Amino acid sequence: MIDLRVRRFFCDTIDCTAKTFAEQIPGLTRSWSRRTPVLGAMIAAIGLAVAGRAGARLATRLGVAVGRDTLLRAVRAMTDPEIGEVSVLGIDDFAIRRGHVYGTIVLDMVTSKPIDLLADRTADTVADWLKEHPGAEVVCRDRAGAYAEGIRVGAPDAVQVADRWHLWHNLAEAVEKTVTRHRADLRLPVEDAEDAGAVTAGIDEIVHAEVEPIDGRLVARTRERHAAVRQLVCQGMSISAIGRKLSLDRRTVRRFARATEVEELLTKAESRASLLDEFKPHLHERFNAGCTDAARLTREIVELGYRGSDKTVRRYLQPLRSARDPLQSGPAAPSVRQATGWLTRHPDRLTADEHTQLEALLERSPALATTRDLVHDFAEIMIERRGSDLGAWMTDVDTKGDRALRSFVTGLRRDLDAVIAGLTLPYSSGPVEGHINRIKMLKRQMYGRANLDLLRKRVIHAV
Repeated sequence: MIDLRVRRFFCDTIDCTAKTFAEQIPGLTRSWSRRTPVLGAMIAAIGLAVAGRAGARLATRLGVAVGRDTLLRAVRAMTDPEIGEVSVLGIDDFAIRRGHVYGTIVLDMVTSKPIDLLADRTADTVADWLKEHPGAEVVCRDRAGAYAEGIRVGAPDAVQVADRWHLWHNLAEAVEKTVTRHRADLRLPVEDAEDAGAVTAGIDEIVHAEVEPIDGRLVARTRERHAAVRQLVCQGMSISAIGRKLSLDRRTVRRFARATEVEELLTKAESRASLLDEFKPHLHERFNAGCTDAARLTREIVELGYRGSDKTVRRYLQPLRSARDPLQSGPAAPSVRQATGWLTRHPDRLTADEHTQLEALLERSPALATTRDLVHDFAEIMIERRGSDLGAWMTDVDTKGDRALRSFVTGLRRDLDAVIAGLTLPYSSGPVEGHINRIKMLKRQMYGRANLDLLRKRVIHAV
């Protein structure tokens, strides 16, 4: 118990609105407050760390009787730090409501601390913020067109830096499309398959005969939908409007709209991996040993990690039962995703087996060998910060690259200055992505019910 005596002063001025004044003790009391500054700061810190309900429970255990609403009020009452002049900014979007509403986080790249959250991700909002906070010399961003336009209007003298991770991610997507176009080269030659003990040709014919009617219906439906989507896109309809008209998900409509030719969609469908692929060698071995019971084989591969249904196993075994030649286990052809990983990973990170399979694949496919060389050249430019060499690399792609890589280069040319800066300067959007992950954690902690103002306080006033 603290017994404190303070003086109270009276004002004789008739017009004074406050007739009495209580003496304040610095660090212990303040006007109109029932808590000491230390206790108030403690309550605000608890609110920042764990928000409302959890904060109230923690405060109770610490001997502070406070409700969840009081904690949130304390957080909202905190004064924002002065932003000042920031020379290097990082900008990226985050989901307020995933798929519907997005905001923008602004980061001081020198201190790696967030300085503001914006309510949307439009070019006008970004431009207005930059005009209100002049002084930005470098702005790191992803490759979104809205941010590029907002920075151009709000900070025309600032150098825009495209994020290297997004550049590499876009390149990997182009490589995956290239591998998909040349998926036939992934299959082992007949003589190699026989030497490796792969499935006999007779079994392949039976399996293809079983799945062909299903693939035929899928192809027809895909062609029909692609034609309808492309027709509506040419008419100027938006992705959402097309989805409502055709009763399709927006992601599906966007995928169909981006595919200039229907073959791009069909190759993806044909090369789609199955949950059973990893366990087919085991099924082959057990089938050769005389075990043809689908239920028993399903139980065995479930113990090995299979997560599919027994119906999938039965469908796979049904055409194999009529095969005259026994099945033999052997190495399966690499999937599109595996081959893409081999082409885009550093050679030192490949295992000996992966390196052997990659070299064999490149011998079978000159197109993929050229793609591998182009990918490695781009990686060297990015790692060694040789952005000035990008023009020569793009010329090589125009001359030797596959269609997907040429499309990637077309996108680079639309944002060339920012791309060259991203491949030359040391700045990266990595810290921004880290804070976006933190925002996701805070949103989950608040069960998605916090308004943007409270989320902004918790992000800016990081504990």
